[in-house]
Amino acid sequence: MKLRHKRLAIVAIGLAALAGATALVLNAFQSNLVFFFSPTEVHQGKAPVDRVFRIGGLVKEGSVQREPDGLTTRFVVTDTARVIPAVYSGILPDLFAEGKGVVADGKLGSDGLFTANRVLAKHDENYMPPEAAHALEQAKKAGKTLKPY
Repeated sequence: MKLRHKRLAIVAIGLAALAGATALVLNAFQSNLVFFFSPTEVHQGKAPVDRVFRIGGLVKEGSVQREPDGLTTRFVVTDTARVIPAVYSGILPDLFAEGKGVVADGKLGSDGLFTANRVLAKHDENYMPPEAAHALEQAKKAGKTLKPY
């Protein structure tokens, strides 16, 4: 083989290795990517089916129900336009309360119940995730009343 052919082979192998590494990184990124949706967007069918995503909004007043086991909590997430019932089994953050902002990771079941595997609550009186604040603002602009999922 001539020197020119060897160099070309090395460059081709290098490009193939780079393409393979890029594909692996993008695949790992895609599998760990979690999207945020408001209850209105979930109702519109924008949320993925059988895939983990985040839902955010406010915990609806009067909706928190604790099960006798002491760990399971049922609550409703709202963006003031739509509501999504949710259930979480585990210890909730200290700041989790009715009327306060919440973001939950989980899956939406075929029955419309969102099963959360992680619940995050806002950390002070002024903070709300930007996505949740935007979703609430959009819902207020639309002037809609609460409707169940």
